[in-house]
Amino acid sequence: MVLSQGAGGTMTAMESPTFVRFQLGAQLRRVREEASVTAEQAADVIEVSASTLRRIEAGRVGIKAPALNALLDRYGVTDAELRDTLLSMAKTGKQRGWWAKYGDLPSSYRQYIGLESAAEEVQNFETLVVPGLLQTADYARAMTSEDAFEPSPEAVERRVAVRMQRQELITSGKLRLVAVLDEAVLHRQIGGAAIMADQLTALLDASKRWNVTVQVIPFREGAYASMLTSFHILNFADGPGVVYIEGLTGDLYAEGEDVRRCTVVFNSLRAAAMSPTDSATMIEEIRGARREV
Repeated sequence: MVLSQGAGGTMTAMESPTFVRFQLGAQLRRVREEASVTAEQAADVIEVSASTLRRIEAGRVGIKAPALNALLDRYGVTDAELRDTLLSMAKTGKQRGWWAKYGDLPSSYRQYIGLESAAEEVQNFETLVVPGLLQTADYARAMTSEDAFEPSPEAVERRVAVRMQRQELITSGKLRLVAVLDEAVLHRQIGGAAIMADQLTALLDASKRWNVTVQVIPFREGAYASMLTSFHILNFADGPGVVYIEGLTGDLYAEGEDVRRCTVVFNSLRAAAMSPTDSATMIEEIRGARREV
């Protein structure tokens, strides 16, 4: 992986500090394992807990140059170019992303936003809700307001604002989105009939964009692969893909073989789904039925 600069010094595919931290962590984990050094041994070198070391390797927190140099020494990394690249990544990873201005977002959400901001394509399968990149503000507000932790009205609005800004990746054409939805997503009345009708209209409008594909798996399909688990596959121009699965007790990020396996599953889901054209027809019919009620 190579760090690249765009015109005027603007970061291109590597503009997300979260993505840089994620890739740096993966590199550190790789060289540690190649050196046969345990996480506990590495943690002792920089005087942190093993859990903190694992957070660094997961890209959740950054690392300062002195600590990074100490780890690379312990791992026996003598390649000057590799060391310079990792030090540059550590510096970039300490920068703040655009989402920092929204305050106390959950760390797992911040990490996902950062990775999404650097991706060139997202493949998203959803079983119950409209993908965040395609939600209307009212739909997002209705969902966020039902959080079991009862966020304040101000917190709800921050979450909605973040979601709307994330969608600039789509409207600007920077990101391609392939979304596969269970038909249940179209029937679940989130926010009331009017809000849901507007959301279905927004789905139809989005599906007309060159960089958005929406496919629906109809109820008549019966059982299909991964029907109980929503997931995202994030693909990058400057690094390996990542699978993201949101969970109640913690989020999962997977790489390598897991990305290949999830890609096979996603392709199976697309095969089970209706074509984009037939999916749009179904969405129109469901929206029409709602307006008649």
